[in-house]
Amino acid sequence: MKRETLFLKAAVFLIGLPILALCIFGLPQIANEAAEHFPAYWLYPLLTVMYASAIPFFVALAQAFRLLSYIDKNNAFSERSVSALKIIKYCAITISILYAAGMPLVYLIAEEDDAPGLIVLGMVIVFASIVVAVFAAVLQKLLRNAIDIKSENDLTV
Repeated sequence: MKRETLFLKAAVFLIGLPILALCIFGLPQIANEAAEHFPAYWLYPLLTVMYASAIPFFVALAQAFRLLSYIDKNNAFSERSVSALKIIKYCAITISILYAAGMPLVYLIAEEDDAPGLIVLGMVIVFASIVVAVFAAVLQKLLRNAIDIKSENDLTV
């Protein structure tokens, strides 16, 4: 493993740990406490959105780790890298759509509990996912152009 991407691989791994801990320990505890105050038909769909969004999150982290491995192997300018960025983009869009779909439920809970910060937190997740998707799309386009230029230069020689 090269030292250049070791820090980034560790960061990707450390980003996943708190979310995994939240899915295993945090969300069930939050659900138990919230079940005493809110109806189940509000909580279950919201918990489903949260658990469902964990799947594309971990897929995107795995693709980021794979992309860093391609960089280690000097295969950064390859179709596999473009494919990894494409998957990251779609995962970010999926997370954004899931949380945007769950925002009406967050609004109901925030209105009942008088906690407008929940709505802000939900919107931060939606917009952060959109930013990641746009960034991945831009990188995908730049990488595609670099691959085209590289293959054109290879043919000229």
